[in-house]
Amino acid sequence: MKKSLSKILKNQKGQGVMEYVIISSLVGIVCITAVKGFGDVIKERVEDMKSSIVKNIKNT
Repeated sequence: MKKSLSKILKNQKGQGVMEYVIISSLVGIVCITAVKGFGDVIKERVEDMKSSIVKNIKNT
């Protein structure tokens, strides 16, 4: 009885660790995807501002 209970507890600990690893991996993937997406948008907006500033400087 003790051995079977011990096996069940070990399996549950391993399952908890695997769940943590899977969730952490998914969160990491979501974060990387979000940063890449926002990075392109931010880069585009900065370039627009830069060209606007340069255009305004040339007009003065």
